[in-house]
Amino acid sequence: MLKEIELPNGERIAYRERMSGERVVLLIHGNMVSSKHWDLLMKSLDETYSLIALDLPGFGQSTYRHKIKSIKDFSDTVRQFIKAVDINPCAILGWSMGGAIAMQYCADYPNGCDKLLLLASGSTRGYPFYATNSDGTPNLDQRMKTYEEVKQDPVKTLAMETAQRNKDKETMRMVWDAAIYTQNKPQPDLYDEYLEDILTQRNIAECYHALNQFNISHVHNGLVEGTGEVDQIQVPVLVMHGNLDYVVLDHMKNEILEDLKGEVEYVELTGCGHSPMIDNLELLTSTIEEFLGKE
Repeated sequence: MLKEIELPNGERIAYRERMSGERVVLLIHGNMVSSKHWDLLMKSLDETYSLIALDLPGFGQSTYRHKIKSIKDFSDTVRQFIKAVDINPCAILGWSMGGAIAMQYCADYPNGCDKLLLLASGSTRGYPFYATNSDGTPNLDQRMKTYEEVKQDPVKTLAMETAQRNKDKETMRMVWDAAIYTQNKPQPDLYDEYLEDILTQRNIAECYHALNQFNISHVHNGLVEGTGEVDQIQVPVLVMHGNLDYVVLDHMKNEILEDLKGEVEYVELTGCGHSPMIDNLELLTSTIEEFLGKE
C-alpha cells in the first residue's frame, strides 16, 4: 500500500516501505518506471534491512507540480523526502537514471548515507540524447543540445509521450521487450501491472534532457564541461552492470569506474540486461546483501 507525504517544494510524494530492520535502504527508480518496479527486490532482500522506495515527481502516484530541469532537481527532492519521512538511510540504491540521482545526492550531501549502490546506472558523464537515423540507429553526429530539441524528437520523445498519453500498452510492451526485457520477461499479470505503471509518467522529455546535460566528472562529455562533483562522493560504492545491458552500454559503466575515486567495487551481473530484478533476482539480491553486509 502506498503512503504519501507533502514536501516543502510543493510536491506530494508517494512511497512504498517495508519496515523490518534497523538499517534503512532507500531505493531510487529510473526513467519510465516508479517504485512499483522495485516490488520483487523489496520482497527478496533480507529483513535485516528496512526498505523505502519513492515515486519521483512526475512518476507513479507522485505529483508533478514543478517541471524539473536537471538531475539535481530530483536529488534535492530526495533530500527533502528523507527529511520529511525522518529516515537516516544506511545506503542508497539507484537504478538507471536513479543511479545518476543517487550520485548527485551523495556529492551534495556527503553524510547523507554510508553506502552507494549503482544498478545499471547512468554515467557520471550523463546519458547522451542523439537524433535517430532512418534505420533506427542513433546518429552519433547529431547530439541534441536543448530541451526544445529533445522535446521535438519524433522517434523517442514524441513516440513515448504519445504512447503514455494514449495509454498504449502494446507499443510500450514492444519497446520494453526490445530494450529492457531482452533476457527474461515478468510474469504476465505482473508485466501488465508494470505497463500500467510505465504509462503514468508525465515528464519523459525533461528526464531525457536532464540526463543529456548531467556531468559530474572532470571531462567534457561532448556537450557540457564536467563539474568535478564526483570527487565529493566519499562513501563506498558498488557498481553493478549486466553484461547484456542494451540501454546502459559498457563504456558508460567504464566511465563511472574511471571517474569515481576511493572505495569502489564492481560486480558484473552475468546474463542480465537492464532489469536484473527480472533477469536474475537471486544474483542481484545476493550481490546487494554481500555489499551491504561488509563493515
